[in-house]
Amino acid sequence: MTTKLSVHIEERTLKKPFRITGQVMTSTRSVVIALGRNGVFGRGEAQGIFYTGETVASISAQIEDVATAIRNGIGREELLKLMPFGGARNAIDCALWDLEAKISGKSIWELTGISPKPVTTVFTIGIEDSPEKMAANARAAAEYPVLKIKLDGNEPVERLAAIREARPDAKIVVDANQGWNFKLLKEVLPHCVELDISMVEQPLPRGEDAELEGFESPIILAADESCLDTSELEDASKRYGMINIKLDKTGGLTEALRLARAAKDKGCKLMVGNMLGSSLSMAPSFVVAQLCDFVDIDGPLLIQYDHPDGLEYHDGTVEVFDPSFWG
Repeated sequence: MTTKLSVHIEERTLKKPFRITGQVMTSTRSVVIALGRNGVFGRGEAQGIFYTGETVASISAQIEDVATAIRNGIGREELLKLMPFGGARNAIDCALWDLEAKISGKSIWELTGISPKPVTTVFTIGIEDSPEKMAANARAAAEYPVLKIKLDGNEPVERLAAIREARPDAKIVVDANQGWNFKLLKEVLPHCVELDISMVEQPLPRGEDAELEGFESPIILAADESCLDTSELEDASKRYGMINIKLDKTGGLTEALRLARAAKDKGCKLMVGNMLGSSLSMAPSFVVAQLCDFVDIDGPLLIQYDHPDGLEYHDGTVEVFDPSFWG
């Protein structure tokens, strides 16, 4: 039976400019696909991995390259062999999961054997011009119990101290987005202990973090850019105590679940992250979130308009979504 394929690009404006190490974003662009059989459709969304050079154009081109295989009814396992990790495979894989759920009448929870429950997501505080502005943003996010603080090499300790003073109640994690070096990391970590920071994510650049092997950090370090999928887990598990799983990196939910299980077998803790997508990106990530110690699926909170029937957020809690939306 022929599978129908639809591909389009969506652009969503952010509520405010979002700054991380090396870039400022005012909107997010996604590739959205729909796969249809007998009037039933499954959907998937991807933003891609910007630091590997992926764009909505390259993702769309990759999908077009395998369009014949998709129309001929490719399955998820075949897809893993046909395509590399990245946004294109993610969009297709998630659409295949959604399509299977809707055709079979089984929810994503029945298909995966995972029991769903509400989760608490971080709320992300982007880099601002001063520690005071970041502290003000943290104070304004008083309803969110867990904050993720974006930092670069500019006054990281001062910014964290200001935020901690503004939010003594919050659990705080840090994301340096590859913006530090080993020397700076060792200087900042004692202050992180004093300020009760729970985790530091991707302090060193991808490919330049071998120094972390054998290093005993007083705070757990998480790999994001340094672990894209299971093929990179062996090295990452020697350098980090936590793996941040993103579906655009793994190339879909299928590989994400494999990475989660493999990382746990290595003794690593788990985090699930996002690339500023809508609820259509967050729904399959919510499945992975059930297995994680930290959850970062706040993308819909940062964009102006999300799907009206998308995920529901209440003071940092993400509720179990209706499978009629996805899965």
